[in-house]
Amino acid sequence: MAEKSERKRKKVKHPPQRVAFLKGNEMAAIAARQIQYHVMGYFPITPSTEIAEELDEMFARGDHSIRMIPADGEHSAAGICYGASVGGGRVLNATSANGLLYSMEQLPVQSGTRFPMVLNVVTRSVSGPLDIRGDHSDVMMALNAGWIILLARNPQAVYDMNIMAVKIGEHPEIRLPVMVVYDGFFTSHQKRRVRYFEDGGVVRSFVGTSPFPHTALDPDHPVTIGPYMNDPDLINNKYQLKLAMDAAESLIPKIYNEFALLSGRRYHPLDAHHMEDADAALFIPNSAAETAKETADILRQKGCPVGVLSPNLIRPFPGEEIRRACRGLKALLIADRADSYGARGGNMALEVKAALKDDPKNSTLCLARVYGLGGKDFTAEDAERLFREVLDAGDRKRVRVPFSYLGATPGKPGVKPDPPQPPISEEATSPGIVRAEWDETAGRVKVAIGTRRQLMEMPDRIAPGHGACPGCGIFPSLKQFLAGIEGHVVLLFQTGCGMVVTTGFPYTSHRVTYIHNLFQNGAATLSGVVEMYREKKARGETPQDQQITFIMVTGDGGMDIGMGSVIGAALRGHPLIIFEYDNQGYMNTGNQLSYATPMGHLTSTSHVGAAEAGKWFHHKDTAQIMAATHIPYVFTSVEGLGLDLVQKAAKAQWYARNRGTAYGKVISVCPLSWRYNEKLGTKVVRAAADCCFFPIYEVENGITTITYDPEVKNRRIPVSQWLGMMGKSRHLLKPEHETTLKAVEMEIERRWNRLKAMHQHPLL
Repeated sequence: MAEKSERKRKKVKHPPQRVAFLKGNEMAAIAARQIQYHVMGYFPITPSTEIAEELDEMFARGDHSIRMIPADGEHSAAGICYGASVGGGRVLNATSANGLLYSMEQLPVQSGTRFPMVLNVVTRSVSGPLDIRGDHSDVMMALNAGWIILLARNPQAVYDMNIMAVKIGEHPEIRLPVMVVYDGFFTSHQKRRVRYFEDGGVVRSFVGTSPFPHTALDPDHPVTIGPYMNDPDLINNKYQLKLAMDAAESLIPKIYNEFALLSGRRYHPLDAHHMEDADAALFIPNSAAETAKETADILRQKGCPVGVLSPNLIRPFPGEEIRRACRGLKALLIADRADSYGARGGNMALEVKAALKDDPKNSTLCLARVYGLGGKDFTAEDAERLFREVLDAGDRKRVRVPFSYLGATPGKPGVKPDPPQPPISEEATSPGIVRAEWDETAGRVKVAIGTRRQLMEMPDRIAPGHGACPGCGIFPSLKQFLAGIEGHVVLLFQTGCGMVVTTGFPYTSHRVTYIHNLFQNGAATLSGVVEMYREKKARGETPQDQQITFIMVTGDGGMDIGMGSVIGAALRGHPLIIFEYDNQGYMNTGNQLSYATPMGHLTSTSHVGAAEAGKWFHHKDTAQIMAATHIPYVFTSVEGLGLDLVQKAAKAQWYARNRGTAYGKVISVCPLSWRYNEKLGTKVVRAAADCCFFPIYEVENGITTITYDPEVKNRRIPVSQWLGMMGKSRHLLKPEHETTLKAVEMEIERRWNRLKAMHQHPLL
């Protein structure tokens, strides 16, 4: 009331704000556009990806000048952001789940050297198993990284917290990086009524200009950043970080107040709902708190003295506010959307209990519950159940169940489910129609293949019934490749479309052993499987006459984030095959650009507009990169090119069994993202080969052989003909994109001529 009277007396007039109906990710992007960060380093991961998508679309329109840098993985994105921040500018990033964990090594580096930036963490369950929906298992692993952590419970708070995060992190007494954390899909994708400033200048005026006292970009004042430290220097460094957090604890409420005067929206370190006379309360973070508040309102009408506590930041932890709010409580139930396994409570439960222990006058009984893992909804009925539990504890003056899960269903230990798909015998997959043997005279593997009708006898390792989009090129290519592989196989799929659409629990389309690991570690994982197999054979624990072919299937950008792991496996020479379906983007997360995306092509992070003409750099030639590791066999192929893919698969199997790592790559159509008639998939991939964008060749023991030459066969077509077949590249045929088109044509011609020279000269 006093605040309202003060405003009325001073006649505070807030700057104009636009009312809209937007998602949390959209609000984060609007805040970033208005702040006008210098740099955003990013890597797409659901559900945070939309932030980069929105900002790239704005960039294409000329709405901001933020330099958007697509990384090859979250670890690299964090490195890009750290590098940009030491350069003395404002930096933004966004990530989720395992992306946050993959970048974790970099987070203490940034806080320990005291360079601010803003990281939006759109929370998501941490794999494994893989689940893309929201819980707090990711952010809870970052509590000790030395970052300030703000919580945003709705899209409006996402916008507001992103703006305040800049001012908080850059404050001279703080100078720490800041996370803005909000719930994946619950807040990131659900639209709400919101307000944002019409004039971005208002936002820039509020955040001000930071002095950036240390920068790597001032040659007249050289600095050493991140030196090696011994005792007692390191402990002093960490003590200074602790002092910065102490300063943040007192300064953040002041910045909240400044923003309230500007916007009319007030935040506190801890929201207290109906806490004035509550006997029992829930402590619950982020979006679920809104459901809890509504339920508390209903229970209040029924005479139940309940309240809700919800933090707006958890680093620094609002311990004093929690102690004050709980002094009159009989019982408090702390609800965590993540578990700290083995600690008998989630991290928030442990920290709230610790805070209350510091108050000798407090006798509040505490219950800990874990809810909503893997994005499980938190309903009004769930909230009422928790309120009833905490009310019961307060009335009885004892806690019957200190820690438990809400919403977990009991399993049936005695039940043994039937195999999802009938297994395939070695005899069934070894009909003898594919034969590969070493030709001593030629110094290469010679392959004999039966007729196409005979190849149809090969049983499918992947059964019908997967959930791929109509016209998807992954499975026809994989089917044709596996037709050339005889005997037992073990398949490892990196995360991607091929993995997601074949393994929706409790179902699977795989009739052979299948393993999943994340993009960045697939090849290393399969290396471990292979070496365990070899060691068990050496010890006599596996039949000596058994033969298994180990194949990693990658795509959807897996050869970006997973490149290091793949090269490591190749250099070590593990006997396995790496099979890449190249669909030219991160299709499983919504068609963001990858390094495989051709120059000028349209994706959800390389738009076409006045300031941008699709992807701005050329595609990565992974086949040549793998050839440079000097593995014994590398090939490229396309579906439908006769028996070319089958023959090369047989060669790859021979080399994997006898010489070491083999690698193969096919171009794989994606009708949804490439924007063409799904019936024309085979024609599109053949056109990619005929225009020499995707040349068909093999590198066997260092010798390059073009196995399909469109010039020799009089099938060479202009690159423009292939580009015109797809909606994602058709814009390149317009006069305003002539420069980009010429650059694409020149690069394709350069790579093709180089390949022909290698074909003609075996020593190249």
